Amino acid sequence: MAKQNDVEVISVPNLLQAKVGGPISQGDLHMIEKAEEALKDLRADFGGWLEEEVQKLEAAATEVKAKGLKGDEGENLFVRAHDLRGVGTTYEFPIITRLASSLTKMIDLPEKRQKASMALALAHVGAIRAALSQNIRDANDPVAAELAKELETQSLAFAQPWED
Repeated sequence: MAKQNDVEVISVPNLLQAKVGGPISQGDLHMIEKAEEALKDLRADFGGWLEEEVQKLEAAATEVKAKGLKGDEGENLFVRAHDLRGVGTTYEFPIITRLASSLTKMIDLPEKRQKASMALALAHVGAIRAALSQNIRDANDPVAAELAKELETQSLAFAQPWED
């Protein structure tokens, strides 16, 4: 005779469904279309918003250049790079996301910032500025692809001991 096990079923609430006011039906697809239209309207602002974020990154890099990566300046550079990593692709610049990701992996922990190369961190910032200034959006540009690959390779040496 088989032994019965007690089983508890936990139902997780559908938070998306609650936020839109109930189940989404075929007739509700117009909401998705409206959201897509709103996003298209915002696209014109993406460049300006991205420019602001890159300027914040450059300001943090100026502090790092003056005082080094080890203190609050390094933390601020990390925060700015982390922000760019999150919005680069959204703002239609996936190469910026890739470059910012490489930088954040290199300096995300205080221990890493103690050993990380300031010159390499600043090279990431320069590459991000160049991508935006030259309107290089993705790795289809062979120079951008090679630069991103080289920066990733070099920054991996500083990130690696903590990621094993």
